[in-house]
Amino acid sequence: MSDPASTGNAEFIQATKDAKQLSYNPTNDELLQLYSLFKQSIVGDNDTEKPGMLDFTGKAKWEAWTKLKGTSKADAQAQYIALVKSLQAK
Repeated sequence: MSDPASTGNAEFIQATKDAKQLSYNPTNDELLQLYSLFKQSIVGDNDTEKPGMLDFTGKAKWEAWTKLKGTSKADAQAQYIALVKSLQAK
């Protein structure tokens, strides 16, 4: 996986650090949002093979990321930053 620092967006880099130090425990849906937005921000569209039907966690992550197909890396970063800020406010 790419290093967030290689994206060059200081606010995004800070948001990735802040996400690891939330005082609020995010729900599974919020964690999936964080994961998928991060992956879209760093990698772009999901072109990986869909996990097997018994890999429930992997499948949920894959589906969440795939829903963002076509979202630009910049837009995904902006959404990620906004989500982290909203979670910090909780």
